[in-house]
Amino acid sequence: MGEHVLLKNKKAYFNYQILETYEAGIVLTGPEIKSIREKNVSIDESFILIRRGIPEILNMNIKKYEFANNVNFDSTRNRILLLHKKEIKKILKQVMLEKLTIVPLKLYLKGNYAKLEIGLAKGKKLYDKREVIKKREIERKIKKI
Repeated sequence: MGEHVLLKNKKAYFNYQILETYEAGIVLTGPEIKSIREKNVSIDESFILIRRGIPEILNMNIKKYEFANNVNFDSTRNRILLLHKKEIKKILKQVMLEKLTIVPLKLYLKGNYAKLEIGLAKGKKLYDKREVIKKREIERKIKKI
């Protein structure tokens, strides 16, 4: 029962410094999971909030499954994430005390279930991002030579 990675959020790794990661399940409907299996999903602009002790992912765009007849299908609805209570309390505590952000890092299938790897992250400063770009360009030049 291995993991089958569907997509990674490369923007999150560029814009944030990832401090800790967690595995979360997602509450989905039937057509949504079928659409995810066909990779008709995007987590680039999505983020995670904890409201009333329940973690939710916002702006996760799942395109409508073409063979489903969902008349009122909302592709960007808020979806509940499944985590243990201890994990939720720990994440919430760190978010409040250290001013961290919760970002989705990758979406994958584990058996028949869609899982989301989420990360506690601290935003990078502009000069840190520029430094990463410079290092990347230098490595590319070295590889060409």
